[in-house]
Amino acid sequence: MKRTKQSTEMTAKEKRTSRGIFQSILLLVIIPLLFATAVFLIIAQVADINVFDKAKEWSSKLPFSSEQNDKPEETELVSEERVVTLQAEIQEKEAQLFKLQQQLDQSSDEKKQLLMEQEKLLEEIEKLQREKEDTTKQFAEIVRTFEQMSAKSAAPVITNMNDAEAIQILTSLKPDDLAAILEKMSPEDAAKYTTMMTR
Repeated sequence: MKRTKQSTEMTAKEKRTSRGIFQSILLLVIIPLLFATAVFLIIAQVADINVFDKAKEWSSKLPFSSEQNDKPEETELVSEERVVTLQAEIQEKEAQLFKLQQQLDQSSDEKKQLLMEQEKLLEEIEKLQREKEDTTKQFAEIVRTFEQMSAKSAAPVITNMNDAEAIQILTSLKPDDLAAILEKMSPEDAAKYTTMMTR
C-alpha cells in the first residue's frame, strides 16, 4: 500500500510539474508573441501596409525560395518549348499525310485510266480476232471455190492475182488440185509459183 501511495503521489507531482512547464511556456512565450503580432498587424493596418504582399516579397528574396521560384519558370519554358516542338511535329505529320493522300488519289486516278485503256485494248483485240476469224472463213471459202473450179478456169484467175495472194491460195489447196492448176498454167508461171512456194 505504501508503494501505491508513493506512486500516486509521484504521478500527481509529475502532472503538476508538467502543467507548470506548459503554463510557464504559455505565459512567457506564446501570449507575448500573440500580443506582439496583434500590435504589429494593427500598426500595419494604420500605416496602410499590406502585410501579406510584403511577406510574399520578402520570402521571394530569400535564397532557398528564389531557387524554387525559378524552377517553375524553367519548367514552364521547357513545357512551352515542348508544346511548340510537338505542334511543329504535328504540322509536319499533317503535311506528310496530305502529300500521301495526294499520291494515293493520283495513283487511284492512274489506275482508273489504265483500267479504261485495258478495256479499250481488250475490245480492240476481240474486234481483231473477229475480223481474223471472218477473213479466215472468207479465205477458206475462196480456197473451197478454187477447189470446186476446174483447173482450166482456175489457172488464169490465179495468174492475174498479185503474187502474195496467189501463193497464199496455192499453198492452201489440196495437192491434187494444186497439181491440176499448175498443169494448166504456162511453164513460166508454173515455175515462178513453184519457186515462190518452196521459199
